[in-house]
Amino acid sequence: MSYISLSDKDRKEMMARIGISSVDELFQTIPGDIRLKRELNVPSPLTEIELIHRFEKLAQQNKYKDFLSFLGAGAYHHVIPFAVDYLSSRGEFVSPYTPYQPEVSQGTLQVIFEFQTLICQLTGMDIANASLYDGASGAAEAVLMAHRLKDRPKVLIPQTLHPQYKRVIRTYVKNLGIEIEEIEYAETGEVDIQNLKDKLDDRTSAVLVQSPNFMGVVEDIGKISSLAHSVDALAIVVVAEAASLGILEAPGHLGADIVTGEGQSFGIPLSFGGPYLGFMSCSKEYIRQFPGRIAGETTDVDGKRGFVLTLSTREQHIRRERATSNICTNQALCALRATIFLETLGKEGLRDLAEQNIQKSNYALDKLTRIKGIKRKFSGQVFNEFVLEFSGDLPKVEDVLEGKGIVGGLHLGEFFPDLGNCLLVCVTELHNKDKIDYLAACMEDAV
Repeated sequence: MSYISLSDKDRKEMMARIGISSVDELFQTIPGDIRLKRELNVPSPLTEIELIHRFEKLAQQNKYKDFLSFLGAGAYHHVIPFAVDYLSSRGEFVSPYTPYQPEVSQGTLQVIFEFQTLICQLTGMDIANASLYDGASGAAEAVLMAHRLKDRPKVLIPQTLHPQYKRVIRTYVKNLGIEIEEIEYAETGEVDIQNLKDKLDDRTSAVLVQSPNFMGVVEDIGKISSLAHSVDALAIVVVAEAASLGILEAPGHLGADIVTGEGQSFGIPLSFGGPYLGFMSCSKEYIRQFPGRIAGETTDVDGKRGFVLTLSTREQHIRRERATSNICTNQALCALRATIFLETLGKEGLRDLAEQNIQKSNYALDKLTRIKGIKRKFSGQVFNEFVLEFSGDLPKVEDVLEGKGIVGGLHLGEFFPDLGNCLLVCVTELHNKDKIDYLAACMEDAV
């Protein structure tokens, strides 16, 4: 359908029908002292060619446009098959917003159903929803869900949870009477099990853990889930690097009650931080407190396969006070890209991608820790990220790397003051041996 804007005649007819003589009269309820009485300070219109040139000039100002980056920390650079871009750009997929009329939205509903199925297979859970905004809001929704189910005031989260996820969780619960306590980390980079035991009590509604955590270390989900269950609390697992699900044991098989995380690694470009894709799954016994909505499979009156919205507990569909979430949309286009990505790679392809991440990151870890003045900070098992500790001036090292066109990783001092001389380095399947060797050579010169 073509978009045709309103003509002056259309506007006059509409204003006459509601009894006003100008558009300004629509805004009379806004106090005059706060109304803008001048033209907006925006540039004049540009032609398409002028606009392209304008953006090309802006792109040239991008400091890291051609840099070799080893930055991860919740946003990961992975391969994206061309099929993902092509299929997700088709008009049939781009145009549908949300399936309010299931009978005419079968394609959209099928994609959502397939997405849910894939997430259940990867996480080892019974049900998954039709996506959330991102990993951070997914973690917060999981905390709220656990609080509704257990009606206890305390939630334990690890210090090694992504710092931005922590901030979102604290914002969500700020006025809800939910207490957030942080669990310390051990020398391995994993959750300190004794500290967790000390903080667990009958006031705890959930224990949340990220694996691999913000330090890149894989957590013992089975042990943490078992401890949470010992006080009748729920075990929540957050997965910020979804590619790890291609090889690590599914959290649901290790005792997790709720699994949530960020699906950006599944065919979604970095895009300066978004839009990304939140996923969430849980045990079927908790379905009534599950946020978002669920697409289901059925048969029509003729016995043909069809798809429906099986459950919608968002406030746009039911009474607001009974809604499980105030999220009023979903990331269906991103979920579509993730579905195409996963179906394109298949089970073996995703496992191969994950293995390449492990092999290349361990090669890089071994190569970099051979350099005098650099050592491994945490001894725990890693997937594709690890923390390096520098004995010298880390900011100076970063400056030298930048001068050679390299972003070496994330300086952890911004989030963890006690790790001010540490760098979080990420290596994915897109970093070949030459790139890793170049990083090592430049880093050795810098140190």
